[in-house]
Amino acid sequence: MQEPLAKNNSAKLVGQAAGALLLLAALGCLIGCQGVSAAGSSQPPAGNLSLGSSSLDFGSIAAGSSKTLTISATNSGTASVTISSASVSTKYYSVTAPSLPITISAGQSTPLSIKFAPNAAGTFNATVGIASDASNQLTNLSLSGTGLADGQLAVNPASEAFGSVTVGAKQSATVTLSNNGGASVSISQATVSGTGFQLSGITTPLTLNASQSTTFTVTFAPSAAGSASGTVTITSDASNPSLTMSLSGTGVASAGQLTVTPTTLALGSVVLGTSGTASGKLNAIGANVTVTGASSNNSVFSIGGLSLPVTIPAGQSTPFTVTFSPQTSGAASATLTFTSNAQPTTTTESLTGTGTPAPTHTVNLSWNPSSSPNISGYNIYRAPYVNSACGSFVKINAVLNVGTLYADSAVTDGTSYCYATTAVNSSNEQSGYSNIVSNLQIPPP
Repeated sequence: MQEPLAKNNSAKLVGQAAGALLLLAALGCLIGCQGVSAAGSSQPPAGNLSLGSSSLDFGSIAAGSSKTLTISATNSGTASVTISSASVSTKYYSVTAPSLPITISAGQSTPLSIKFAPNAAGTFNATVGIASDASNQLTNLSLSGTGLADGQLAVNPASEAFGSVTVGAKQSATVTLSNNGGASVSISQATVSGTGFQLSGITTPLTLNASQSTTFTVTFAPSAAGSASGTVTITSDASNPSLTMSLSGTGVASAGQLTVTPTTLALGSVVLGTSGTASGKLNAIGANVTVTGASSNNSVFSIGGLSLPVTIPAGQSTPFTVTFSPQTSGAASATLTFTSNAQPTTTTESLTGTGTPAPTHTVNLSWNPSSSPNISGYNIYRAPYVNSACGSFVKINAVLNVGTLYADSAVTDGTSYCYATTAVNSSNEQSGYSNIVSNLQIPPP
């Protein structure tokens, strides 16, 4: 009875093993099918190298010096990248860091340092080729830079002409000294030569860095009449070690002086609508003086009597007139300015005046009373006096004048009149003209 039992157990175990094999086979098919469906074919991991920029510009630096810039090299792939070498197309650029070869893990970066060391002035271009085991095996970087010459000095202006300067006076000019080179310059000395020329505002020794400037002052102070020339010399270690600047000027004799008398010209009171005049003198002292201009800063004052330009010999005078034509009542003032070649070049005179309103004139009339009975009053008549005769009379009283006095204030300045009166009785009868007062003159304004 045990054997059949054993046989049944064996069959059962065989069945279990067969089931396991079938399961494994199913699993294997499943895994294999997924691999084909997802990728089609399997790809190995790879690195990819890129730079932070495709070019580097080092700008301008002095020949004989150097400048280092850094750029980032990044591995954006899925496997590490090893940079094996970096070749540069010219010796004036070099990769100084890091030491090669160097490995960059996936997703990491490393800085690359590149040095530019020009040996002369000019433009330097190059290419760095970076070799690696990345998918892009060679990565290029363009380089550019400019070498500058040694320090070089320049002055602006390159020369200075002071023109004519009066003996005893002085004239100054500011000069800019610049280092236009690419290296610093050490200035050991700054001197000036030539009679009457002076140098100030610069102390040596002095260092000017590349593109740096400073200023100094040159002055011409002639002690005698005549032309003069000189030179400013700057000594340094620049490529132009002895820089010069030419100077010139002419000393002229002392200029004459121009005075005006009186210093204040008072034109007094002038009636509005009329003009008043007064006179003054211009005087040349020490040398001949040429007057080129004369002006007033108030239009109610005007100058006349001068034909400009006018030259006044030394020690002599020339007259002029000032006219005051007030437009409003009250005090008025002005400054009269004369321009000339004297020292100083302008001379002034103060002007004053007062505008007054035109006076009001009144003609006061009186007469003897009429001897006729029943006189109620009088009428007053006025006529213009023209060409030695009285014109037509016109009554000027609005109502009968009961007295023997009358004031006529409606007269015009500068005009002559005739006057007469008549008597009127209670019956409104009027007498003939009384005696006539003729050629009564009203003063002008």
